[in-house]
Amino acid sequence: MSDDSTATESPGQRLVHAGGGKMPDEPGGSVRAALANAMVGMKKQYYGRGPTAAKAWILDDYVFVAMEGGLTRNEETLLADGKEDVVRSYRLSFQETMAPTTMAAVTEITGRAVLTYHSQIVFNPTRTFEIFLLEPEA
Repeated sequence: MSDDSTATESPGQRLVHAGGGKMPDEPGGSVRAALANAMVGMKKQYYGRGPTAAKAWILDDYVFVAMEGGLTRNEETLLADGKEDVVRSYRLSFQETMAPTTMAAVTEITGRAVLTYHSQIVFNPTRTFEIFLLEPEA
């Protein structure tokens, strides 16, 4: 993509494309793949490194995205020193900062407002989970 086309993209499109995916309305795109790619793209764009794998599920009013890997070098160093709590605390704080961007992308992809959002990380093995509660369908 050229810089011109990226300048005209919506935030959701930018995150999906940064994650190597397509929007649901693009040829070969799907909602679940777009959601997974948007979360990967967000981590790549804002952390500087993205997960190595991601998968999304949608059930009724819930969106659940699970991601593998993607720790930054400084997070890996902290974990090696036994500081899981510091990495988790940082990630949760960052989630609060990124909530509007992340929720806007999910709203754009699903066509439904996001009522609330939570992110969590676990270690050994490292997995990140993004959980969204969508506004009920009319």
